[in-house]
Amino acid sequence: MDEKFTKRFESFKNSLDSLSEARERDLSDSFVLSGTSAKFSITFDLSWKVMKDILVQHYAIVGFAAGSPREVLRESFKMGMISDDIWMEMLKVRNQLAHDYDGMIVKEYCTRIVNVYIDRFYEFRIRAEEILSFH
Repeated sequence: MDEKFTKRFESFKNSLDSLSEARERDLSDSFVLSGTSAKFSITFDLSWKVMKDILVQHYAIVGFAAGSPREVLRESFKMGMISDDIWMEMLKVRNQLAHDYDGMIVKEYCTRIVNVYIDRFYEFRIRAEEILSFH
């Protein structure tokens, strides 16, 4: 893997560790909600881009349509990098959060981000490390 991928993977891991701090914070605090929303979106974007890097550089798969997040998630599922379709739900939530001007969407999904999505990110991180033999 090239240096750009290595940096992106490190950024993903750092962003995930930062997002996981939300588990120890007061999720009723609007500042914490805002930070959780932003970190979730960043972590999600880094995760699918890391998946794309692995698909292209490790598996030499280049046939997916323009590398959209949805197509990358589908290919990643086929290759066993991610375990289930909760990633499509995560994509939907990420897209909704981009238009969450009054903070209502993050209030609705924050508990799910903290209790479910973070674990999916860690599962992917472990799988990516296995594929790439990073330890």
